[in-house]
Amino acid sequence: MIKKLCIVAVLLMAVKGLAQEGATTSPYSFYGVGIQQFRGTVESKAMAGMQIYSDSIHLNLLNPASLSKIKYTTFTVGGNHQQVTAKTSDAKENASKSTFDYLAIAFPVAENLGVNFGLLPYTAVGYRLNDDTETTLNRFSGRGGINRVFLSAGYEVVEGLSLGLSANYNFGNIQNSSLRTEEDVELGAQERNRSDLSGFGFELGAQYERMITDKLQLSTSVKFVPSASYSSENERQISTVQFSPTGATADLETEEIAVADTDFDFPASFTFGVGVGVQNNWFMGVESTFQQSSNFTNRTFAIENVSFKDAAQVRLGGFYIPKYNSVSSYWQRITYRAGLRFEETGIVVSNEDINEFGISFGVGLPAGRKISNLNLTLEYGQRGTTNANLVQENFLNVGVSLSLNDLWFVKTKFN
Repeated sequence: MIKKLCIVAVLLMAVKGLAQEGATTSPYSFYGVGIQQFRGTVESKAMAGMQIYSDSIHLNLLNPASLSKIKYTTFTVGGNHQQVTAKTSDAKENASKSTFDYLAIAFPVAENLGVNFGLLPYTAVGYRLNDDTETTLNRFSGRGGINRVFLSAGYEVVEGLSLGLSANYNFGNIQNSSLRTEEDVELGAQERNRSDLSGFGFELGAQYERMITDKLQLSTSVKFVPSASYSSENERQISTVQFSPTGATADLETEEIAVADTDFDFPASFTFGVGVGVQNNWFMGVESTFQQSSNFTNRTFAIENVSFKDAAQVRLGGFYIPKYNSVSSYWQRITYRAGLRFEETGIVVSNEDINEFGISFGVGLPAGRKISNLNLTLEYGQRGTTNANLVQENFLNVGVSLSLNDLWFVKTKFN
């Protein structure tokens, strides 16, 4: 037991050292505090990111109420590889990114009571853009993001009704750089901005299930995320730079510019979902999220032609297992998942709404003699538009996760 707990602690520390930095290639990550990252497991992502469904062997990181169903110590880890084609009305570029997305462990502590903790990315910033004319060269880059450490608990208060609470600490930094040079001017100018961000937050969740026929089960879920306050410690540098023949730059003179530290609120959100299914056979659900992004402000500097409005998401997804307890066919024990989602991100650039669409498929492959499983997901999506000389991103995500289940806290009956 001690060895297992030590292994988990070491892994958590290792992942903290590998905190996500620039886990995206989107130019839209420049705005606000970056692109919000999907905070669920690969299994949930395969179903468009739904948080309605929960069971005893998979972690649902999206709704803490689901922890009331955990019957085994469950350890999960996941990662993602993304291929992106970004295009404007007259240009196209390709990029890719591989990330280590989450690490979490959950275990039952009493009947109908489960807890979990872990680490995952919350937002990500990562872009590198050129805006050149015949006489000037402008380069923009950014990296960083916010990471989240969380502790959650869920309890079934009465039969079919579970409540949950998640407390989290969010931390990270965002770094932006802009470089400008002009023709026939020997030196260029570079501005660097850095914001170190931190703040606490909470999430409240509830799930309710009841049988509506002998086999058919109705599942509902709600989650409320209150507005969270963040502090931003800001700094800025202005440098005179010189170019080398290879295109590299060297700072000749750097000046620190006083920038006030700021506070801002991350907007509140509300999620509601409903679904039906037959236990251990199939499930289908629909879910909506609304976020008060209209009162969001940038962390330290004003941006022209950009505003924020309330965000919304709609997700439809589910799974199918031919025969979960088949002893003659491995393929009948595989879980097949699929989902469809549409999102209004709340970002408005040059009067154009930045929306996102995604369609996903996945499988859960039984692994080993126990109830552990390997999960694979493929998602194709699109973000943005080429209108108003903006960027449209077509992306392909390939996700993989491992969910390990074991009985840890079992008293020995015989010596």
